[in-house]
Amino acid sequence: SCVSFCALLIISFFFPPPQPAPETTEIDVDGGMDPDIFDINEALGLDLFEGDIKLNGMQDRNSIIGDSYRWPHVIPYVLEDSLEMNAKGLILKAFEQYRLKSCIDFKPWEGEKNYISVFKGSGCWSSVGNQQTGLQQLSIGANCDRIGTIQHEFLHALGFWHEQSRSDRDDYVSIVWDRIQDGKGHNFEKHSDATSDFLNVPYDYTSVMHYSQNAFRNGTLPTILTNIPDFMDVIGQRMDFSDYDLQKLNRLYNCSSSLTFMETCSFELESICGMIQSSDDNSDWQRLSHVPAGPSTDYTTMGECKDSGYFMHFNTSAGEMWSTAMLESRILYPKRRPQCLQFYLYHSGHEDDRLYVWIRKYSATRPNGTLRLVKEIKGSPAAHWQLYHITLKVTEKFRVVFEGMKGSGSSNGGFSIDDINLSETQCPHHVWHIRNFKHLLDTSPAGEAGKIYSPPFYSSKGYAFQIGLYVNGTTDNPLNLAVFWHLISGANDNKLQWPCPWQQGTMVLLDQHPDIRQRMSNQRSITTDPHKLSDSSSNYFWDRPDKVGSVATFPNGTKFMRGPGSGTNAFLSHQRLRSRNFIKDDSVYMLLTMEDISHLLSTQPSVSPTKIEVPDICPENPCENDGVCVVVDRAPVCRCPAGDDWWYMGERCERKGSTQENTVIAVSSTMAVFVVMLIVTVTTAVCLKKKYRPKKEHGESLSLEE
Repeated sequence: SCVSFCALLIISFFFPPPQPAPETTEIDVDGGMDPDIFDINEALGLDLFEGDIKLNGMQDRNSIIGDSYRWPHVIPYVLEDSLEMNAKGLILKAFEQYRLKSCIDFKPWEGEKNYISVFKGSGCWSSVGNQQTGLQQLSIGANCDRIGTIQHEFLHALGFWHEQSRSDRDDYVSIVWDRIQDGKGHNFEKHSDATSDFLNVPYDYTSVMHYSQNAFRNGTLPTILTNIPDFMDVIGQRMDFSDYDLQKLNRLYNCSSSLTFMETCSFELESICGMIQSSDDNSDWQRLSHVPAGPSTDYTTMGECKDSGYFMHFNTSAGEMWSTAMLESRILYPKRRPQCLQFYLYHSGHEDDRLYVWIRKYSATRPNGTLRLVKEIKGSPAAHWQLYHITLKVTEKFRVVFEGMKGSGSSNGGFSIDDINLSETQCPHHVWHIRNFKHLLDTSPAGEAGKIYSPPFYSSKGYAFQIGLYVNGTTDNPLNLAVFWHLISGANDNKLQWPCPWQQGTMVLLDQHPDIRQRMSNQRSITTDPHKLSDSSSNYFWDRPDKVGSVATFPNGTKFMRGPGSGTNAFLSHQRLRSRNFIKDDSVYMLLTMEDISHLLSTQPSVSPTKIEVPDICPENPCENDGVCVVVDRAPVCRCPAGDDWWYMGERCERKGSTQENTVIAVSSTMAVFVVMLIVTVTTAVCLKKKYRPKKEHGESLSLEE
């Protein structure tokens, strides 16, 4: 009928049939390679000292010795608008690592004499130490947006040379000079003891400041050989600070503590890190090395060290129903918020058992503290350790309280906790726990058949996403972990802005060292540029997944749309994967965060190194009337004082002006103009009268001419 036909037309107009989606693609931000800092700079034709160090005209390689090259503990910086958005977000993350592991802090520049201007130049480079030049540039160019690279360049700025240029390096590495490119041999010269100080810290193969084995090679053979062969594939890491990197940094700047670190505890000492058993309960936690029902080992050592390896355990296999035990941390004093509490939990009890995490806050009116519940953990027991993150937002002194409660069911074990860390940092938004990982490494083929996907996650803005992991690499780049970030169709898609604008996704493969300060996790970040187009079409790369993605299926059979992926084929080599505690208890953890960084689109006003300088005070003050003299372009200039209705002016501030004077001048000027105009008007009228009087007397009519 006509009505049915019209209805069909309306439905077709407002609800068009789905168009066939293109095949999901993946963009490798590294171009299928794993370029180091020196590879990037060499490809750009840069000829910098030691590959990434900018020397000014007055500095030689040995001039870093001396306190004048030290920065203050709080370093002013400017993020220039030329920086890529992904780099801006990563620079701020690098600052957080400095705060967590040292006493070095960073603040936006507010007119301080010396500051670091971070911009997108050609390549990745920095000067060494505080050059005392006002604006000091540090370049984070294309492909330099890795947190290890950023840490490396800022360590240069803080006063550190490359590790292999130490005076004692020949005891640890051998330089193969005939494998070095012509004209690049000077990059391998050593510093002398008299002019360079390695602060009594041992030579460090794992330093983030060490050259890789292939630096400046002229063929395919390495230019650096480690005297201990096991370290050949270790040198040149760009994951994070090493322990010795931090020792040197903290010694150079006299750091006695870190800014945002609060507590770590692996329960290896009988003092259990100052934690106490509460008197408000009817049971206790026990320090054990194993439990018959599990765990069989602690998480710190995994049973590999004799006469060590302890955790705290609350037994729910005995005692009365609803009995509790409370384990409280020492008193802690927060300096900023939020705080992130993380720990490993082994649940071998009954599903009715409960673990509560509380905060006991202290104040002047409540000296005994007030309890506030922040997390309840329940569920079925599991025969493995699991990682937990809990965000705290505490502003007063406090304790963290772990309370175990025995439920109504029959239990063979209880709750065990180990490797607690507390820091004033942001918790990851999501955790992807991959179990039986060694089996995946042994059995997964390279390429698409060996790719696994994370569960779906949602960002705080409502975007749905998923991580794809090639366990044994792609077919073109095997023996590497390859990771890609995908937007997927979600429940909020009709309410969100598309293409997805300026969301930074960060993927962190966790180094599971028990102390958060000594972790060397590996991470990469991807930022959604809403203007980016797909290589093979005119579609926007980060548009709605149901528009630019392809059909995929969850393990439960539910179909959804998966958008194209962005990531890297060279996330981490298998050799480095096994060199740290990435795999522990046959598990790996990927920490995931997706956050809006659109506020970084315009950071701070661009500062020209030649046009804007913080002026110096004049040695002598020629200014009158409390004027201040400053040096601009090497000449004294007076800055004259001013009030609400008065001011001084002149080269030496010798003349005073005021609102009252300006008013008098304005009124006087107006009166003078009025008098002059009045005189002109009267004179004109008199002249006209005299001119036309004779004609009127002779009877002539008057007329006006155009």
